[in-house]
Amino acid sequence: MGKDLDDFTVTGEKGFKLEDFPTTLRVDPEKRPEYELRLAENKARIEELQDRLYAEARESVIVILQAMDAAGKDSTIRHVLGGVNPTGIDVRSFKQPTSVDRAHGFLWRSFGALPERGKIAVFNRSYYEECLVVRVHGLWRDYQLPRRCTEMSERRYFEERFEDIRGFERYLWRTGNRIVKIFLNVSADKQRERFLERIDDEAKNWKFSESDLSERMEWDEYQSAYEDMIAGTATGKAPWYVIPADQKWVARVLVSEAILDVLEKIDPCYPELPRRARERLADCRRALTDGPAADVDHDD
Repeated sequence: MGKDLDDFTVTGEKGFKLEDFPTTLRVDPEKRPEYELRLAENKARIEELQDRLYAEARESVIVILQAMDAAGKDSTIRHVLGGVNPTGIDVRSFKQPTSVDRAHGFLWRSFGALPERGKIAVFNRSYYEECLVVRVHGLWRDYQLPRRCTEMSERRYFEERFEDIRGFERYLWRTGNRIVKIFLNVSADKQRERFLERIDDEAKNWKFSESDLSERMEWDEYQSAYEDMIAGTATGKAPWYVIPADQKWVARVLVSEAILDVLEKIDPCYPELPRRARERLADCRRALTDGPAADVDHDD
């Protein structure tokens, strides 16, 4: 592929600049079949390891997807994880918070979405919205909180949010969770192209909202917020992957490799039964081959 996953990984080193990460690798479209083959191979391995993860039930994986509108979050989930056994995966979309959500801290609803051990959870947007839309639109200033919580500069307020998130993700790591944080890095030109496609294609009209335009007008503010957020919350145990998203078929391969990488590191195994349980299985097998359970379809 020319570049490997390390080229898109941010682990918290100083000097992170979003502009240093491309929105496209400009891969020749003729190579698309090679990428689709690579994706198929990665998916097969992900499905195999997910089955072991679910059986072992010792660790869980949380995949966080953040992006500007039209970057391809939904299609990425569908193409990369669509073949995973549905009993072992939960997909959660973090939409606008309800009045109940707003009456709690910004991490509150995330606790209810955490996966059981053995499962993969996908957060389509996440608690990171606190550092994005809330920041860009200044919503934090109207929070019903004590003045000590909001009477500070914007920079200080969000530095505290980054600190909260790093602590939360340490807690997740220490309680058996692995986190894969994906930022689909789409260009403004490609977003415009995809918005026009949604308007022009009747089958995609439902995906477009006039509010998408108002959010697009805040493009520079969002890019700045993403840059601060990634720099402030990337760590060795919970890195960010800044994935070029202008070519969706390239992005999907890179996302699959990020998920596969963490599953390989977990290296889950099917549980080994104790000796007595194995003996009971042997008894059950004999009952199914030679014993009373062998033929239960008796004719009258």
